[in-house]
Amino acid sequence: MPTRTSTATEVQVACKLFNGFADRTRLAILLELVREERRVTDLVQALGGSQGNISGHLACLKECGLVVDRPEGRQVFYRIAHPEVYDVLRSAEALLAVTGPAIELCSNFGTKS
Repeated sequence: MPTRTSTATEVQVACKLFNGFADRTRLAILLELVREERRVTDLVQALGGSQGNISGHLACLKECGLVVDRPEGRQVFYRIAHPEVYDVLRSAEALLAVTGPAIELCSNFGTKS
């Protein structure tokens, strides 16, 4: 049986994971990488962000183990690190299909607790 401390720790780690997915730019990067490997320049063009901003978010995603890179000559290609990331994104899409309107209308969206 899990202890209260271990459960609190698990919740804290899960919150970090979902905070990673909650950032608009990081989520957009992950959704781009679902399609195929991308370079920073490809992501900048697709998302309209700055090179520094996209690189910073990729570094965060890589540090957290959600994304890996593959150098090829002077280029670096990024991709999703684990199939479970795809699973989370697909599950979120399915959940939004049934709850999207309620979430969109939710007055608590974006509030901190």
